[in-house]
This record gives sequence, C-alpha cells and structure tokens, in this order.
Amino acid sequence: MRDRRTSPPGRNPSPSPRPHPRTGWDTFRPWLVRVGIAAAVVVAYFLLPLDHLGPRRPVLSWVLFALLLTVVAVLLLRQIRHVLLDHPDSRPGVVISLLIVLSVHVFSATYYALAKSPGEFSGLHTRIDALYFTVVTLATVGYGDITPRGQAARVVTILQITYSFVFLTAAATALTTRMRSMVVRRPERGGRSH
Repeated sequence: MRDRRTSPPGRNPSPSPRPHPRTGWDTFRPWLVRVGIAAAVVVAYFLLPLDHLGPRRPVLSWVLFALLLTVVAVLLLRQIRHVLLDHPDSRPGVVISLLIVLSVHVFSATYYALAKSPGEFSGLHTRIDALYFTVVTLATVGYGDITPRGQAARVVTILQITYSFVFLTAAATALTTRMRSMVVRRPERGGRSH
C-alpha cells in the first residue's frame, strides 16, 4: 500500500500539507467535550428511572450492572493498550477520565438500586447517598455512616474495591505514563528545531 504523501514514480511529489496552527479553540475543545460528557453522565444518573431496578427486577439489575462494568473495563483496557503501544492519535486523558466517571456512576446506580432491598444498606437512601458512598469507597476513606449490611451489597462493594485496584489503578498508571512521556518529549522537540 502506497503512502498518500508519496507520488507515483516519474511524477513530482506534491508539497506535504502544512500543519494548521493550533488555535485556542483546538486546545479548549477537548476540555469542553470532556466536561460535557461528564455532565451528561451525572445528569443521566439523576434522571434515569433507577427506582424500577433493584428488588423489582433483580435479573435485569444484575445483567445491566455486569454489562456496563464489562464495557467500561474493556474500554479502559483498550486505552491502556493504546498508551502502552504509544499510539500517537489516541487521547487517553480524555477517554480514561470519562470512563472513571462512568464507572463511579455505574457503582452508584447499583448501590442505589440495591438499597431498595430491605437490609442491604444502612444509611443509604438517596442517589446522593449512593454517589457519596461510591466515592468514599473509591477513596478508601470509609467514614462508617453508610454501611453495606446485606450479602449482595457487600459483594458489590468488594467488586468495586477490586475493580478500583485492578482497572482504575492500571488506567491511572497508564495515563500518568503517557503524560510523563509527553513532558519528556516536549523538550526534545524544542531542542531539535534549533
């Protein structure tokens, strides 16, 4: 397969296209997209009819939880692979941070649905409580004001802790590695042009 920038034999090569100078919008747009998607996830969390899940539809609840967590895990692993293989066109900073936000809300929704079952949680009554418990568990703070009492709630809490250790730690490490390599490359780029 011939590179598009090379011309066929016997023809003069066309000048390579000049890179467009980066504008303020080019720098601002990825941040705007990231904030917009994160806000959409938060709004969806508060607007989705989560009250129809939990004890009313336990099979659907567990299937949705497993499916969403699997999708987020696969997407995180894909981004980690992009970082490890040093794909120049990937944007792991945008994608990984959004996937972390999504995983927090998947666990929050699951805790909220589980709290509808009597005896599963002590102190978890609202979506804010569920989000708070998820973040406190993620940060390994554990104030003790909300506690998983039932077996299902404890299993999901164990899954969140394990998920955080495996996927979110690996993703954060990959992101840090990418950022470190970008910082190291910048001085090299500046040094080559002189």
